[in-house]
Amino acid sequence: MYRNTKFHSLSHQPHQGRRSLQLLQSQVNGPVLYLNPTKARFAYDKSEVSPTVPSAHPTCPEAPAMTGVKKNLKDQHTQPQRRARDISFEWRSRDNRKGRSLLIVHLPGKEAEDEDSRFLVPQSTASVHHILRNIRLMFTYFPYWDISYLVAFIFTFGSVVWVINGCFAWLPLQDPESEFKYEGLFGVGVTAFIGATLFEFGSVLLVLESVNVNQEGCFGWAVEAALQGNGEMGKSDGQLKVTAKRDERDHHYNRNCLLKELNRPTPPTSLSSYSLDSPERQSWQWLPSFHDLRTHLLHELGFLASVSQLIGATIFWISGFTALPGIHNKMSQGLLDGIYWTPQIVGGSGFIVSSTLFMLETQQNWYTPAPRSLGWHVGLWNLVGAFGFTICGALGLIYGSSGSQYQAALATFWGSWSFLIASVIQWYESLGKWVVEHVTD
Repeated sequence: MYRNTKFHSLSHQPHQGRRSLQLLQSQVNGPVLYLNPTKARFAYDKSEVSPTVPSAHPTCPEAPAMTGVKKNLKDQHTQPQRRARDISFEWRSRDNRKGRSLLIVHLPGKEAEDEDSRFLVPQSTASVHHILRNIRLMFTYFPYWDISYLVAFIFTFGSVVWVINGCFAWLPLQDPESEFKYEGLFGVGVTAFIGATLFEFGSVLLVLESVNVNQEGCFGWAVEAALQGNGEMGKSDGQLKVTAKRDERDHHYNRNCLLKELNRPTPPTSLSSYSLDSPERQSWQWLPSFHDLRTHLLHELGFLASVSQLIGATIFWISGFTALPGIHNKMSQGLLDGIYWTPQIVGGSGFIVSSTLFMLETQQNWYTPAPRSLGWHVGLWNLVGAFGFTICGALGLIYGSSGSQYQAALATFWGSWSFLIASVIQWYESLGKWVVEHVTD
């Protein structure tokens, strides 16, 4: 069975039973055989907007309007800026896991703009104004209840600690006069333990994020019948306005999901008991069920990458622990090789596998890069950092070679900076929940 041609099961197919959305089978794909698709595109049927109903949400009909929100959270997508010929919605497994909603805006050619423009749409998120706004949010908005934000923030904090560790390890070798007393023992050892612990904690949250992926799917966009010049609303040939909406049932917006577990719905006894018009709402869960593992999660690239990251971080943490003063300086060389340098090699290898899988998740196929995707750049820089940490462990085994020890410390330094770049990009990504991409047909 070639899993990329369709979703694994009805219960895990996003946007099931939404009459306003039409799945484009040719746009369902993924980079790895026998795993679930990572991308799917849905066309929007504008005839589903009723003349008597002013607002219709294409994927979350009960989603509340974005009212009473703090000023710095009001997204500019609520103010339509351009007219478009058509719109479509793209589901991506990484974006779905991060709570991001992607709107594809099909702009008409200049000669057909007047007669073919049916939708009022927001500006592209690739604009300079939007990028600067998102950077500002990184310093003014702290959604501690959003697990995707917590993952990015903790990895950023951990990467900063590792950069400090790299300075302590490499600078004394580069400039011996800069070394201070106990720098190698306490400076390197303590920061290594703190950095490894933060990476471990962030990896646990990363797995929780993948376990609580929104299986139902919600793009976070609403399509409304726009007021016409004559005051009439909702005509079939009238304008439709696309605005951003937030669904408070989604754990990315629910401030209580990390503090208390919501009531879980009773699972259906058979496939026929699913209601297509009222899809199941998955509640927050701390541990996945065996059924979810067998039928869905083990076929998801994002979950496999997160588990690889957790395994690598757990093994790598052994090196962080044995780097502490009082432990590291009491071990023989053989013991250092076995429980200090070797866990760095194995743990770094786990990071390499995880980063590679995260990159593959954003690609259309296994051999074509996706440089336009933020998630791809996160995986790429994490991959560079993973190689740095792995090389450090491998060179550390060459005891007695000053050149190897220098390169090992240097690998920690540039590897830490690579992790920091990836984490900052992920931090930026976690705050951009509504993504708009303009394409000209």
